[in-house]
Amino acid sequence: VQLVDSGGDLVQPGGSLRLSCAASGLTFSPYYMTWIRQAPGKGLEWVSMLDSDTSATYYSDSVKGRFTISSTNDKNTLYLQMNDLKSEDTALYYCAIRRRGAFGWWGQGTQVTVSS
Repeated sequence: VQLVDSGGDLVQPGGSLRLSCAASGLTFSPYYMTWIRQAPGKGLEWVSMLDSDTSATYYSDSVKGRFTISSTNDKNTLYLQMNDLKSEDTALYYCAIRRRGAFGWWGQGTQVTVSS
């Protein structure tokens, strides 16, 4: 499995950004496609996930209503649309695959900085 994250950038508060994760080698099922972030000096924070079988989506309280997770039908690309960005959203964002309770595969991360 390979995951390549992209789309991070510097954006002003209130702005929007869309992250992408190109996935390959996902020959098994089921799994959850997830976004996880790490703010400077802090631990990992789960942000959102999408069920590969049902396409059900889940969000942390900190991003609910502002972020939207989605994917292409073939699940080869995962997206995170981020709206109304706040300074506390500044972090390194990772795409990861969760299977059988473990985050076994990670992208390299893409930096999102929210600042005026």
